Amino acid sequence: MRLPSNPQRCLWLDPFRPLGTAEQAQLAAAGLNARVVSTLDELQDQLPQADGLVLRLAGNVDLLAEVQALMTSMAHPVPVICRVERRALEIAVAAMQQGACHVLDLDEWSLPQWQNALAMTTTQGTRPQAQLAAAPAPRASASRSVVYVDPASRNLLALAQRVAQADVAVLLEGPTGSGKEVLARVLHESSPAAHGPFVGLNCAAMPELMIEDMLFGHEKGAFTGALKEHKGLFEQAQGGTLFLDEITEMPVHLQAKLLRVLQERTLVRLGGERLITLNVRVVAATNKNLMEAIAQREFREDLYFRLSTFKLRVPALAKRPGDILPLVARMLARQGTQEQVYRVSAEAQAQLLSYPWPGNVRELENVVTRAMVLCTDHLITPEHLMFDAVESLPAEALPMLAQAAPSEAGAAYHSIAARLASAELVETDLSSLAPNIAPRADFSLEAGLQANVKNNEQRLIQAALETTESRNDAAKMLGISPRTLRYKMAKFRSYSQGLATST
Repeated sequence: MRLPSNPQRCLWLDPFRPLGTAEQAQLAAAGLNARVVSTLDELQDQLPQADGLVLRLAGNVDLLAEVQALMTSMAHPVPVICRVERRALEIAVAAMQQGACHVLDLDEWSLPQWQNALAMTTTQGTRPQAQLAAAPAPRASASRSVVYVDPASRNLLALAQRVAQADVAVLLEGPTGSGKEVLARVLHESSPAAHGPFVGLNCAAMPELMIEDMLFGHEKGAFTGALKEHKGLFEQAQGGTLFLDEITEMPVHLQAKLLRVLQERTLVRLGGERLITLNVRVVAATNKNLMEAIAQREFREDLYFRLSTFKLRVPALAKRPGDILPLVARMLARQGTQEQVYRVSAEAQAQLLSYPWPGNVRELENVVTRAMVLCTDHLITPEHLMFDAVESLPAEALPMLAQAAPSEAGAAYHSIAARLASAELVETDLSSLAPNIAPRADFSLEAGLQANVKNNEQRLIQAALETTESRNDAAKMLGISPRTLRYKMAKFRSYSQGLATST
């Protein structure tokens, strides 16, 4: 839900301390017209005229849960800003997990903080936004939204924003394509150094002979072709953050120099003599097991302990399924126009949720892009989801590709994006598929091995569904996960519809 332009009409519920006149004036200057309520009954009476709610929490998030239940019963959800004590980080995290749009320190009254909070609720609506504002406000770009909807992701984000306030080196671990650079930017934008530059280097993408010059720079005349001085990435990142991706690919002889720079917080350019003092936060990332690399003498143990003052692990996309649909929405919304409205079928949603995503977010982006190319009627269905190479495109989809207009291939859907971003789409109930799965006993060699296996699998799944009380029990009987069962049932629905069409 989007809030109107200033002033924003918000209810103020603080059971412990009344809102003073000076504080109310300060809020008005930030663009918030606060109307004080003292009880839930008053809140219920005033809620239909409100655009938001500011709520004080103490000890737990029970009051937030009660308020959200009240808003649900009234069918009038509004964004909620929670106020908590600075020491109560666990309550702030729990409030964000519960659905608060923003969390502020209890004693925070500065204009920038409240303006930032109101901006977050305006852009994010009632979607949970893990943006703890107890620390100094970062620059405007820090409020750019990131997709952290799954509980595991929200916990990670809350921890990252806490770590961002301390001047320590951070090591990000996680599989390729899982979003380590996104988290590195969150660390930067949530830190006191958010006003400074964010500079990144992929250590695997640079030739070995160039990495030293890229990192530490050189003086004029340091080597043949050095016609002028060059500031390395450490100097370019002064006052900000240096992100070193694929740190395990850094040559061993440079690891020793990097360690010294991190210890001394100074460097000397190639061919130079002057010590340059550094004020840079270093965030490193890897998709490998660093302890194994240390055992194989591919990575220095002392550098590992210098980089890993605080370790954060980014889970694979399959381990945070709550992020999948919102990520799909974000990918399509970035390229969309308001003239074209795309929809995602329930079956396609089920397949997106059940697929294991070995390529993580990068693979998801590829799948979404292919679906946009193949979709001609603005409805993305399972037939448009290609989880392998383009060469595996089914024959029946080729005519759609040939007829697709370029404008359609590059369009996006805004209505589905809004629903996905607000996590309103729910998992499709596939239990109704059982009557549509027609088992066949007429096995024959002429039908081929693949067809016979498919028919036998359908028969076993239907039998399991008919003899158990739930799909979870059926999946347990079959020895597969409930997610795999849903995926297979969705495929059988498409298969059965294809047979019906052909007959």
